[in-house]
Amino acid sequence: MRRPRGEPGSRAQRPTEGATCAGPGESWSPAPNSMLRVLLSAQASSARLSGLLLLPPVQPCCLGPSKWGDHRPPGGGPPAGPVKGLQRLLEQPPPVEQATLQDLSQLIIRNCPSFDINTIHVCLHLAALLGFPSDGPLMCALEQERRFRLPPKPPPPLPPILRGGQRLEAALSCPRFQRRPQQHLIRSLAEARPEELTPHVMVLLAQHLARHRLREPQLLEAIAHFLVVQEAQLNSKVVQKLVLPFGRLNYVPLEQQFMPCLERILAREAGVAPLATVNILMSLCQLRCLPFRALHFVFSPGFINHVSGTPHALIVRRYLSLLDTAVELELPGYRGARLPRRQQVPIFPQPLITDRARCKYSHKDIVAEGLRQLLGEEKYRQDLTVPPGYSTDFLLCVSSCGSVLPVRAQDPFLPYPPRSCPRATRDPAQRVVLMLRERWHFCRDGRVLLGSRALRERHLGLMGYQLLPLPFEELESQRGLPQLKSYLRQKLQALGLRWGPEGG
Repeated sequence: MRRPRGEPGSRAQRPTEGATCAGPGESWSPAPNSMLRVLLSAQASSARLSGLLLLPPVQPCCLGPSKWGDHRPPGGGPPAGPVKGLQRLLEQPPPVEQATLQDLSQLIIRNCPSFDINTIHVCLHLAALLGFPSDGPLMCALEQERRFRLPPKPPPPLPPILRGGQRLEAALSCPRFQRRPQQHLIRSLAEARPEELTPHVMVLLAQHLARHRLREPQLLEAIAHFLVVQEAQLNSKVVQKLVLPFGRLNYVPLEQQFMPCLERILAREAGVAPLATVNILMSLCQLRCLPFRALHFVFSPGFINHVSGTPHALIVRRYLSLLDTAVELELPGYRGARLPRRQQVPIFPQPLITDRARCKYSHKDIVAEGLRQLLGEEKYRQDLTVPPGYSTDFLLCVSSCGSVLPVRAQDPFLPYPPRSCPRATRDPAQRVVLMLRERWHFCRDGRVLLGSRALRERHLGLMGYQLLPLPFEELESQRGLPQLKSYLRQKLQALGLRWGPEGG
Protein backbone atom coordinates (compact mmCIF):
# COMPACT_ATOMS: atom_id res chain seq x y z
CA MET A 1 0.00 0.00 0.00
CA ARG A 2 1.32 3.42 -0.95
CA ARG A 3 2.32 5.56 1.99
CA PRO A 4 0.77 8.99 2.49
CA ARG A 5 2.97 11.77 1.27
CA GLY A 6 3.69 13.21 4.68
CA GLU A 7 4.82 9.98 6.45
CA PRO A 8 8.41 9.79 7.60
CA GLY A 9 9.14 6.84 5.39
CA SER A 10 7.96 8.56 2.26
CA ARG A 11 10.66 8.80 -0.34
CA ALA A 12 9.66 12.37 -1.16
CA GLN A 13 10.32 13.41 2.46
CA ARG A 14 13.64 11.59 2.71
CA PRO A 15 16.33 14.16 3.53
CA THR A 16 18.71 14.74 0.68
CA GLU A 17 22.36 15.58 0.77
CA GLY A 18 23.00 19.12 1.90
CA ALA A 19 19.35 19.92 2.83
CA THR A 20 18.50 21.72 6.04
CA CYS A 21 14.99 21.04 7.38
CA ALA A 22 13.50 23.74 9.59
CA GLY A 23 11.01 23.41 12.38
CA PRO A 24 7.70 25.26 12.72
CA GLY A 25 8.15 29.00 12.42
CA GLU A 26 11.82 28.69 11.38
CA SER A 27 13.33 29.71 8.07
CA TRP A 28 15.17 27.15 6.01
CA SER A 29 17.98 27.49 3.49
CA PRO A 30 18.33 24.49 1.21
CA ALA A 31 21.69 23.93 -0.40
CA PRO A 32 21.68 24.13 -4.20
CA ASN A 33 22.23 20.36 -4.37
CA SER A 34 18.87 19.55 -2.73
CA MET A 35 16.75 22.69 -3.23
CA LEU A 36 14.37 21.23 -5.78
CA ARG A 37 13.70 17.99 -3.90
CA VAL A 38 12.84 19.90 -0.72
CA LEU A 39 10.61 22.34 -2.61
CA LEU A 40 8.76 19.59 -4.41
CA SER A 41 8.35 17.46 -1.31
CA ALA A 42 6.96 20.44 0.65
CA GLN A 43 3.86 20.74 -1.53
CA ALA A 44 1.26 17.99 -1.72
CA SER A 45 -0.10 19.53 -4.92
CA SER A 46 3.22 18.99 -6.72
CA ALA A 47 3.14 15.24 -7.05
CA ARG A 48 3.77 15.45 -10.78
CA LEU A 49 7.03 17.33 -10.18
CA SER A 50 8.28 15.09 -7.42
CA GLY A 51 7.56 12.15 -9.68
CA LEU A 52 9.97 13.59 -12.20
CA LEU A 53 12.69 13.59 -9.58
CA LEU A 54 12.16 9.90 -8.92
CA LEU A 55 12.80 8.97 -12.55
CA PRO A 56 15.90 6.87 -13.15
CA PRO A 57 18.92 9.12 -13.70
CA VAL A 58 19.85 10.00 -17.24
CA GLN A 59 23.28 10.58 -18.77
CA PRO A 60 24.74 13.89 -17.63
CA CYS A 61 24.68 16.70 -20.17
CA CYS A 62 26.42 20.05 -20.30
CA LEU A 63 25.30 21.00 -16.78
CA GLY A 64 27.81 19.21 -14.59
CA PRO A 65 29.05 19.36 -11.04
CA SER A 66 32.02 21.55 -11.86
CA LYS A 67 29.83 24.48 -12.85
CA TRP A 68 26.97 24.34 -10.38
CA GLY A 69 28.54 22.81 -7.31
CA ASP A 70 26.72 19.43 -7.38
CA HIS A 71 28.19 16.71 -5.24
CA ARG A 72 28.23 13.05 -6.16
CA PRO A 73 27.25 10.65 -3.42
CA PRO A 74 29.93 8.35 -1.95
CA GLY A 75 30.80 5.57 -4.31
CA GLY A 76 30.06 7.56 -7.46
CA GLY A 77 26.76 7.83 -9.30
CA PRO A 78 24.92 10.71 -10.86
CA PRO A 79 24.72 14.09 -9.09
CA ALA A 80 21.61 14.96 -7.16
CA GLY A 81 19.88 18.27 -6.58
CA PRO A 82 18.21 20.96 -8.71
CA VAL A 83 20.62 20.58 -11.59
CA LYS A 84 19.85 16.91 -12.06
CA GLY A 85 16.17 17.33 -11.22
CA LEU A 86 15.60 20.04 -13.77
CA GLN A 87 17.83 18.21 -16.22
CA ARG A 88 15.26 15.47 -16.13
CA LEU A 89 12.61 18.03 -16.98
CA LEU A 90 14.64 19.12 -19.95
CA GLU A 91 15.53 15.62 -21.18
CA GLN A 92 12.09 14.01 -21.06
CA PRO A 93 11.15 12.55 -24.49
CA PRO A 94 7.77 14.34 -24.51
CA PRO A 95 7.69 18.10 -23.86
CA VAL A 96 7.17 19.17 -20.27
CA GLU A 97 3.56 20.06 -19.61
CA GLN A 98 2.80 23.75 -19.18
CA ALA A 99 1.02 22.99 -15.91
CA THR A 100 4.19 21.34 -14.60
CA LEU A 101 6.26 24.42 -15.44
CA GLN A 102 3.67 26.68 -13.82
CA ASP A 103 3.71 24.61 -10.62
CA LEU A 104 7.50 24.77 -10.56
CA SER A 105 7.46 28.53 -11.16
CA GLN A 106 5.00 29.25 -8.36
CA LEU A 107 6.84 26.94 -5.99
CA ILE A 108 10.18 28.72 -6.53
CA ILE A 109 8.64 32.21 -6.37
CA ARG A 110 7.03 31.48 -2.98
CA ASN A 111 10.24 30.12 -1.47
CA CYS A 112 13.04 32.10 -3.14
CA PRO A 113 13.24 34.71 -0.31
CA SER A 114 14.81 32.00 1.86
CA PHE A 115 17.31 30.76 -0.78
CA ASP A 116 21.00 31.45 -0.53
CA ILE A 117 22.87 33.13 -3.39
CA ASN A 118 24.12 29.86 -4.91
CA THR A 119 20.61 28.45 -5.07
CA ILE A 120 19.34 31.61 -6.74
CA HIS A 121 22.07 31.40 -9.38
CA VAL A 122 21.18 27.77 -10.12
CA CYS A 123 17.48 28.61 -10.42
CA LEU A 124 18.18 31.55 -12.74
CA HIS A 125 20.26 29.45 -15.10
CA LEU A 126 17.92 26.49 -15.23
CA ALA A 127 14.80 28.66 -15.53
CA ALA A 128 16.39 30.23 -18.60
CA LEU A 129 17.08 26.78 -20.03
CA LEU A 130 13.45 25.80 -19.45
CA GLY A 131 12.32 28.79 -21.53
CA PHE A 132 10.86 31.02 -18.83
CA PRO A 133 10.70 34.58 -20.27
CA SER A 134 13.28 37.05 -18.96
CA ASP A 135 10.56 39.55 -18.04
CA GLY A 136 8.23 36.93 -16.52
CA PRO A 137 7.38 36.66 -12.81
CA LEU A 138 9.83 33.80 -12.09
CA MET A 139 12.90 35.45 -13.62
CA CYS A 140 11.97 38.85 -12.14
CA ALA A 141 11.57 37.36 -8.66
CA LEU A 142 14.89 35.52 -8.87
CA GLU A 143 16.70 38.56 -10.30
CA GLN A 144 15.29 40.77 -7.54
CA GLU A 145 16.53 38.33 -4.91
CA ARG A 146 19.94 38.11 -6.61
CA ARG A 147 20.34 41.88 -6.48
CA PHE A 148 19.19 41.89 -2.85
CA ARG A 149 21.95 39.41 -1.96
CA LEU A 150 24.70 41.48 -3.59
CA PRO A 151 26.94 43.36 -1.16
CA PRO A 152 26.05 47.05 -1.07
CA LYS A 153 28.30 49.31 -3.10
CA PRO A 154 30.36 51.70 -1.01
CA PRO A 155 29.16 55.27 -1.43
CA PRO A 156 31.27 57.26 -3.90
CA PRO A 157 33.81 59.48 -2.22
CA LEU A 158 32.69 63.03 -1.84
CA PRO A 159 34.33 65.21 -4.50
CA PRO A 160 36.80 67.68 -3.09
CA ILE A 161 35.64 71.25 -2.88
CA LEU A 162 37.20 72.93 -5.88
CA ARG A 163 37.57 76.65 -6.23
CA GLY A 164 37.18 78.52 -9.50
CA GLY A 165 40.73 78.03 -10.78
CA GLN A 166 40.80 74.39 -9.70
CA ARG A 167 37.46 73.71 -11.37
CA LEU A 168 38.73 75.36 -14.52
CA GLU A 169 41.86 73.20 -14.55
CA ALA A 170 39.91 70.02 -13.79
CA ALA A 171 37.44 70.69 -16.60
CA LEU A 172 40.12 71.56 -19.16
CA SER A 173 42.17 68.48 -18.21
CA CYS A 174 39.24 66.09 -18.66
CA PRO A 175 39.42 64.27 -22.05
CA ARG A 176 35.61 64.01 -22.16
CA PHE A 177 35.08 67.71 -21.66
CA GLN A 178 32.38 69.06 -23.99
CA ARG A 179 33.38 70.96 -27.08
CA ARG A 180 31.38 74.12 -26.41
CA PRO A 181 31.26 74.77 -22.67
CA GLN A 182 31.71 78.56 -22.85
CA GLN A 183 29.31 79.37 -20.03
CA HIS A 184 30.88 76.79 -17.72
CA LEU A 185 34.34 78.16 -18.45
CA ILE A 186 33.23 81.75 -17.98
CA ARG A 187 31.58 80.95 -14.64
CA SER A 188 34.66 79.07 -13.36
CA LEU A 189 36.91 81.90 -14.49
CA ALA A 190 34.73 84.54 -12.83
CA GLU A 191 34.72 82.62 -9.53
CA ALA A 192 38.51 82.14 -9.50
CA ARG A 193 40.73 84.26 -7.33
CA PRO A 194 43.77 85.92 -8.95
CA GLU A 195 46.24 83.61 -7.22
CA GLU A 196 44.39 80.57 -8.59
CA LEU A 197 44.89 81.58 -12.23
CA THR A 198 48.32 80.06 -12.71
CA PRO A 199 50.20 79.96 -16.03
CA HIS A 200 49.35 76.26 -16.30
CA VAL A 201 45.61 76.93 -16.00
CA MET A 202 45.71 79.77 -18.53
CA VAL A 203 47.75 77.69 -21.00
CA LEU A 204 45.14 74.92 -20.76
CA LEU A 205 42.42 77.47 -21.44
CA ALA A 206 44.30 78.94 -24.42
CA GLN A 207 44.94 75.50 -25.92
CA HIS A 208 41.29 74.52 -25.47
CA LEU A 209 40.03 77.62 -27.26
CA ALA A 210 42.50 77.18 -30.13
CA ARG A 211 41.88 73.43 -30.53
CA HIS A 212 38.11 73.78 -30.70
CA ARG A 213 38.05 77.10 -32.62
CA LEU A 214 36.11 78.80 -29.81
CA ARG A 215 36.22 82.55 -30.44
CA GLU A 216 34.91 83.58 -27.02
CA PRO A 217 35.83 87.25 -26.37
CA GLN A 218 35.42 87.13 -22.58
CA LEU A 219 37.84 84.22 -22.23
CA LEU A 220 40.32 85.63 -24.73
CA GLU A 221 40.32 88.98 -22.95
CA ALA A 222 41.01 87.18 -19.67
CA ILE A 223 44.08 85.51 -21.24
CA ALA A 224 45.29 88.86 -22.62
CA HIS A 225 44.88 90.54 -19.22
CA PHE A 226 46.68 87.67 -17.47
CA LEU A 227 49.57 87.99 -19.91
CA VAL A 228 49.91 91.72 -19.24
CA VAL A 229 49.67 91.37 -15.45
CA GLN A 230 52.09 88.44 -15.25
CA GLU A 231 54.55 89.73 -17.87
CA ALA A 232 57.59 89.65 -15.59
CA GLN A 233 56.99 86.01 -14.56
CA LEU A 234 56.37 84.58 -18.05
CA ASN A 235 59.01 83.26 -20.43
CA SER A 236 58.59 83.07 -24.19
CA LYS A 237 57.78 79.35 -24.17
CA VAL A 238 54.69 80.02 -22.06
CA VAL A 239 53.83 83.20 -23.95
CA GLN A 240 53.77 81.40 -27.31
CA LYS A 241 51.03 79.11 -25.96
CA LEU A 242 49.04 82.01 -24.50
CA VAL A 243 49.21 83.98 -27.78
CA LEU A 244 48.32 81.01 -30.02
CA PRO A 245 44.49 81.36 -29.85
CA PHE A 246 44.58 85.05 -30.79
CA GLY A 247 46.24 84.41 -34.15
CA ARG A 248 44.33 81.18 -34.84
CA LEU A 249 40.96 82.73 -33.99
CA ASN A 250 41.75 86.01 -35.76
CA TYR A 251 41.03 88.02 -32.61
CA VAL A 252 42.79 91.27 -31.63
CA PRO A 253 42.19 91.84 -27.90
CA LEU A 254 40.90 95.12 -26.53
CA GLU A 255 43.61 95.08 -23.86
CA GLN A 256 45.69 98.14 -24.81
CA GLN A 257 48.92 96.86 -23.26
CA PHE A 258 48.73 93.52 -25.10
CA MET A 259 51.01 94.49 -28.01
CA PRO A 260 53.53 96.58 -26.00
CA CYS A 261 53.78 93.70 -23.52
CA LEU A 262 54.56 91.19 -26.28
CA GLU A 263 57.18 93.49 -27.79
CA ARG A 264 58.94 93.73 -24.43
CA ILE A 265 58.85 89.96 -23.96
CA LEU A 266 60.23 89.40 -27.48
CA ALA A 267 63.03 91.87 -26.87
CA ARG A 268 63.92 90.10 -23.62
CA GLU A 269 63.53 86.48 -24.71
CA ALA A 270 64.18 86.37 -28.47
CA GLY A 271 67.73 85.05 -28.18
CA VAL A 272 66.82 82.44 -25.56
CA ALA A 273 64.12 80.43 -27.37
CA PRO A 274 64.25 80.88 -31.18
CA LEU A 275 61.30 78.60 -31.99
CA ALA A 276 59.06 80.26 -29.37
CA THR A 277 60.06 83.65 -30.78
CA VAL A 278 59.00 82.83 -34.35
CA ASN A 279 55.81 81.17 -33.06
CA ILE A 280 54.84 84.39 -31.31
CA LEU A 281 55.62 86.38 -34.47
CA MET A 282 53.50 83.95 -36.54
CA SER A 283 50.50 84.63 -34.32
CA LEU A 284 51.08 88.36 -34.60
CA CYS A 285 51.48 88.05 -38.37
CA GLN A 286 47.98 86.56 -38.60
CA LEU A 287 46.74 89.60 -36.66
CA ARG A 288 48.65 92.05 -38.92
CA CYS A 289 50.56 93.32 -35.86
CA LEU A 290 54.23 92.70 -36.63
CA PRO A 291 56.67 94.67 -34.43
CA PHE A 292 59.58 96.12 -36.45
CA ARG A 293 62.14 95.61 -33.70
CA ALA A 294 61.47 91.87 -33.44
CA LEU A 295 61.63 91.53 -37.25
CA HIS A 296 65.04 93.21 -37.29
CA PHE A 297 66.23 90.62 -34.79
CA VAL A 298 64.91 87.42 -36.45
CA PHE A 299 66.15 88.47 -39.90
CA SER A 300 69.63 89.28 -38.58
CA PRO A 301 72.51 87.03 -39.73
CA GLY A 302 73.29 86.09 -36.12
CA PHE A 303 69.77 84.75 -35.45
CA ILE A 304 69.60 82.92 -38.79
CA ASN A 305 73.00 81.29 -38.25
CA HIS A 306 71.99 80.31 -34.73
CA VAL A 307 68.78 78.54 -35.76
CA SER A 308 70.39 76.83 -38.78
CA GLY A 309 72.08 74.32 -36.51
CA THR A 310 69.01 73.47 -34.39
CA PRO A 311 66.60 70.51 -34.82
CA HIS A 312 63.86 73.01 -35.72
CA ALA A 313 65.84 74.65 -38.53
CA LEU A 314 63.43 73.73 -41.35
CA ILE A 315 60.25 74.84 -39.62
CA VAL A 316 61.92 78.06 -38.45
CA ARG A 317 63.02 78.82 -42.03
CA ARG A 318 59.45 78.19 -43.22
CA TYR A 319 58.08 80.61 -40.64
CA LEU A 320 60.74 83.17 -41.50
CA SER A 321 59.81 82.80 -45.19
CA LEU A 322 56.18 83.55 -44.34
CA LEU A 323 57.22 86.54 -42.20
CA ASP A 324 59.33 87.82 -45.08
CA THR A 325 56.29 87.54 -47.38
CA ALA A 326 54.24 89.52 -44.87
CA VAL A 327 56.92 92.21 -44.79
CA GLU A 328 56.99 92.33 -48.59
CA LEU A 329 53.21 92.59 -48.98
CA GLU A 330 52.00 94.36 -45.84
CA LEU A 331 54.81 96.57 -44.50
CA PRO A 332 55.92 98.92 -47.25
CA GLY A 333 57.58 101.16 -44.66
CA TYR A 334 59.90 98.46 -43.35
CA ARG A 335 63.58 99.17 -44.16
CA GLY A 336 65.34 96.62 -41.98
CA ALA A 337 66.94 93.27 -42.63
CA ARG A 338 65.17 90.69 -44.79
CA LEU A 339 65.47 86.95 -45.16
CA PRO A 340 68.18 86.18 -47.76
CA ARG A 341 66.82 84.59 -50.92
CA ARG A 342 68.97 81.48 -50.44
CA GLN A 343 67.30 80.89 -47.04
CA GLN A 344 63.73 81.08 -48.36
CA VAL A 345 61.66 77.90 -48.66
CA PRO A 346 58.05 77.27 -49.81
CA ILE A 347 55.65 78.36 -47.08
CA PHE A 348 53.10 75.53 -47.32
CA PRO A 349 54.60 72.70 -49.43
CA GLN A 350 51.58 70.44 -48.83
CA PRO A 351 47.89 70.78 -47.90
CA LEU A 352 47.18 71.74 -44.31
CA ILE A 353 46.58 68.96 -41.79
CA THR A 354 42.92 69.86 -41.25
CA ASP A 355 42.21 69.72 -44.98
CA ARG A 356 43.86 66.31 -45.29
CA ALA A 357 41.97 64.98 -42.27
CA ARG A 358 38.57 66.21 -43.52
CA CYS A 359 38.98 65.67 -47.24
CA LYS A 360 35.99 63.30 -47.37
CA TYR A 361 33.76 66.13 -46.12
CA SER A 362 35.12 68.67 -48.60
CA HIS A 363 33.16 70.10 -51.53
CA LYS A 364 36.27 70.12 -53.70
CA ASP A 365 35.45 67.04 -55.77
CA ILE A 366 31.93 68.12 -56.72
CA VAL A 367 33.09 71.67 -57.49
CA ALA A 368 35.83 70.22 -59.72
CA GLU A 369 33.25 68.14 -61.59
CA GLY A 370 30.99 71.17 -61.95
CA LEU A 371 33.85 73.22 -63.43
CA ARG A 372 34.82 70.37 -65.74
CA GLN A 373 31.32 70.16 -67.19
CA LEU A 374 30.91 73.93 -67.24
CA LEU A 375 34.25 75.06 -68.65
CA GLY A 376 36.14 71.99 -69.80
CA GLU A 377 39.22 70.42 -68.25
CA GLU A 378 41.65 72.70 -70.08
CA LYS A 379 40.28 75.93 -68.59
CA TYR A 380 41.07 75.51 -64.89
CA ARG A 381 43.83 74.13 -62.67
CA GLN A 382 43.16 72.43 -59.36
CA ASP A 383 45.39 72.47 -56.25
CA LEU A 384 48.03 74.66 -57.84
CA THR A 385 50.65 76.14 -55.49
CA VAL A 386 51.72 79.63 -56.50
CA PRO A 387 54.87 81.46 -55.31
CA PRO A 388 55.85 81.96 -52.55
CA GLY A 389 54.03 78.78 -51.56
CA TYR A 390 50.28 79.40 -51.20
CA SER A 391 47.92 76.69 -52.45
CA THR A 392 44.89 77.57 -54.58
CA ASP A 393 41.80 75.40 -54.84
CA PHE A 394 40.99 76.33 -58.48
CA LEU A 395 42.73 78.83 -60.76
CA LEU A 396 41.42 80.36 -64.01
CA CYS A 397 43.14 82.57 -66.56
CA VAL A 398 40.88 85.29 -67.96
CA SER A 399 41.55 87.63 -70.87
CA SER A 400 41.02 91.39 -70.70
CA CYS A 401 37.61 90.96 -72.36
CA GLY A 402 36.50 88.34 -69.82
CA SER A 403 37.04 85.14 -71.84
CA VAL A 404 38.21 82.13 -69.87
CA LEU A 405 41.47 80.97 -71.49
CA PRO A 406 43.06 77.51 -71.53
CA VAL A 407 45.31 77.52 -68.48
CA ARG A 408 48.06 75.42 -70.01
CA ALA A 409 48.53 77.96 -72.79
CA GLN A 410 49.21 80.67 -70.17
CA ASP A 411 51.64 81.18 -67.34
CA PRO A 412 49.33 80.58 -64.37
CA PHE A 413 51.67 82.31 -61.92
CA LEU A 414 51.81 86.01 -61.23
CA PRO A 415 55.34 87.28 -60.55
CA TYR A 416 56.53 87.32 -56.97
CA PRO A 417 57.53 89.69 -55.54
CA PRO A 418 54.85 91.72 -57.29
CA ARG A 419 56.09 94.24 -59.84
CA SER A 420 55.81 97.85 -58.87
CA CYS A 421 54.59 98.82 -62.34
CA PRO A 422 51.51 97.46 -64.16
CA ARG A 423 51.97 94.29 -66.19
CA ALA A 424 53.04 94.66 -69.81
CA THR A 425 50.34 94.67 -72.42
CA ARG A 426 51.60 91.35 -73.77
CA ASP A 427 50.33 89.63 -70.61
CA PRO A 428 46.90 91.11 -69.94
CA ALA A 429 45.36 87.92 -68.52
CA GLN A 430 43.90 88.07 -65.04
CA ARG A 431 44.25 85.14 -62.64
CA VAL A 432 41.06 84.25 -60.80
CA VAL A 433 41.30 81.98 -57.76
CA LEU A 434 38.21 80.11 -56.54
CA MET A 435 38.63 79.63 -52.80
CA LEU A 436 36.58 77.00 -50.99
CA ARG A 437 35.56 78.23 -47.57
CA GLU A 438 34.71 74.99 -45.80
CA ARG A 439 33.02 74.86 -42.42
CA TRP A 440 36.28 74.06 -40.60
CA HIS A 441 37.99 77.09 -42.16
CA PHE A 442 35.99 79.27 -39.76
CA CYS A 443 35.88 79.77 -36.03
CA ARG A 444 33.15 77.80 -34.31
CA ASP A 445 30.67 80.66 -34.77
CA GLY A 446 30.88 80.14 -38.56
CA ARG A 447 31.36 83.84 -39.33
CA VAL A 448 35.06 84.65 -38.84
CA LEU A 449 37.76 82.97 -40.93
CA LEU A 450 40.59 81.36 -39.01
CA GLY A 451 43.74 83.44 -38.94
CA SER A 452 45.72 81.17 -41.29
CA ARG A 453 42.92 81.24 -43.90
CA ALA A 454 42.46 84.97 -43.67
CA LEU A 455 46.23 85.44 -44.05
CA ARG A 456 46.36 83.30 -47.20
CA GLU A 457 43.46 85.11 -48.85
CA ARG A 458 44.88 88.48 -47.86
CA HIS A 459 48.30 87.72 -49.33
CA LEU A 460 46.91 86.22 -52.56
CA GLY A 461 44.88 89.38 -53.06
CA LEU A 462 47.93 91.58 -52.44
CA MET A 463 49.89 89.53 -54.99
CA GLY A 464 47.33 90.40 -57.67
CA TYR A 465 45.05 87.36 -57.77
CA GLN A 466 41.32 88.01 -58.01
CA LEU A 467 39.53 85.92 -55.38
CA LEU A 468 36.15 84.29 -55.75
CA PRO A 469 35.15 82.80 -52.35
CA LEU A 470 32.74 79.85 -52.30
CA PRO A 471 31.24 79.78 -48.75
CA PHE A 472 30.20 76.47 -47.26
CA GLU A 473 26.63 77.69 -46.58
CA GLU A 474 26.10 78.29 -50.30
CA LEU A 475 27.75 75.02 -51.33
CA GLU A 476 25.73 72.99 -48.83
CA SER A 477 22.47 74.49 -50.12
CA GLN A 478 23.02 73.11 -53.64
CA ARG A 479 21.09 69.90 -54.28
CA GLY A 480 22.99 67.85 -56.79
CA LEU A 481 25.34 68.61 -59.66
CA PRO A 482 22.85 70.48 -61.91
CA GLN A 483 22.13 73.02 -59.17
CA LEU A 484 25.83 73.36 -58.41
CA LYS A 485 26.63 74.04 -62.08
CA SER A 486 23.98 76.74 -62.15
CA TYR A 487 25.46 78.24 -58.96
CA LEU A 488 28.99 78.27 -60.39
CA ARG A 489 27.73 79.80 -63.65
CA GLN A 490 26.11 82.67 -61.74
CA LYS A 491 29.25 83.22 -59.67
CA LEU A 492 31.53 83.36 -62.72
CA GLN A 493 29.17 85.51 -64.77
CA ALA A 494 28.97 88.00 -61.89
CA LEU A 495 32.70 88.60 -62.42
CA GLY A 496 32.10 89.25 -66.13
CA LEU A 497 33.57 85.94 -67.27
CA ARG A 498 32.56 84.35 -70.58
CA TRP A 499 33.25 80.94 -72.07
CA GLY A 500 31.92 78.53 -74.76
CA PRO A 501 28.45 78.76 -76.35
CA GLU A 502 26.72 76.69 -73.71
CA GLY A 503 29.41 76.61 -71.08
CA GLY A 504 30.64 73.11 -71.92
